[in-house]
Amino acid sequence: MIVTYPPGGGADAMARLIAPKLGESLGQPVLVENRAGASGTIAAELVAKASPDGYTLMLDAANHAVNPSLYPKLPYDPEKAFAPVTLLVLFPNMLVVHPGFPVNSVNELIAKARAEPGKIAFASSGNGSAQHLAGELFRQRAGLDMVHVPYKGGGPALTDVMGGQVPIYFANMASGLPHVKSGKLKALATTGAKRSPAAPDLPTVAESGMPGYQVYEWNAIFAPAGTAPAVINRLQADIARVVKLPEVRERMLALGGEIVASSPADLGAWVREQTASWAKVVRAANIKAE
Repeated sequence: MIVTYPPGGGADAMARLIAPKLGESLGQPVLVENRAGASGTIAAELVAKASPDGYTLMLDAANHAVNPSLYPKLPYDPEKAFAPVTLLVLFPNMLVVHPGFPVNSVNELIAKARAEPGKIAFASSGNGSAQHLAGELFRQRAGLDMVHVPYKGGGPALTDVMGGQVPIYFANMASGLPHVKSGKLKALATTGAKRSPAAPDLPTVAESGMPGYQVYEWNAIFAPAGTAPAVINRLQADIARVVKLPEVRERMLALGGEIVASSPADLGAWVREQTASWAKVVRAANIKAE
């Protein structure tokens, strides 16, 4: 199982959570290998060129649907190089601000940003990252002039928002929620289609004055194109059973995740929809890969 990001991140945690249990189901070990770099494209190229025998899989994240817009030329065909297996889990982001920032709702944030064009900044974990795109979609939908401040990773971005250097951040639930509970951050909303079970009292951005706004980080499993449908279906069934195990579900809920375990066809449709949606955001903002 090739993971497109380094050890210690969300995608890696998901892979290492399900790999042993998937190995038990398949009757052979499932090894996790991290091939980080270039927003997942290094790992994707490796898997795209692997033998389509079901023995090489890729666990990728939301950037899988963004990279075709960020990179003018990829070393694989993003539409044809992979066979979708299953969408594992959705992770809504959390719109947080420094506790001293004088807004307490999405509407108040929009009003303040409109009153101070070009003066209010939002942090991200890097140019073209999920946090950047969440903030950019928010900015575009509300017609705001806000400054994007990219960091080299979510940790430094989160640290500076808690320190007051940058007031706004679209944190992932796993990293943001503990700091909200401790009072180091103030949460305004989550970015999913519905309220998160991990923070049920927190409204969504959509219900807070921006209908239709929806942003998820996600993890999914892909195989090389040409993998036999029978193999894909076997893998999907076993992986879906594993992610629905109580211990896996509880771990995902604690991180703010929503288990999906989709069919291969539904994952394919999801990726196409996400790719088209983010392409519009990337083009409108003229975002380039770092």
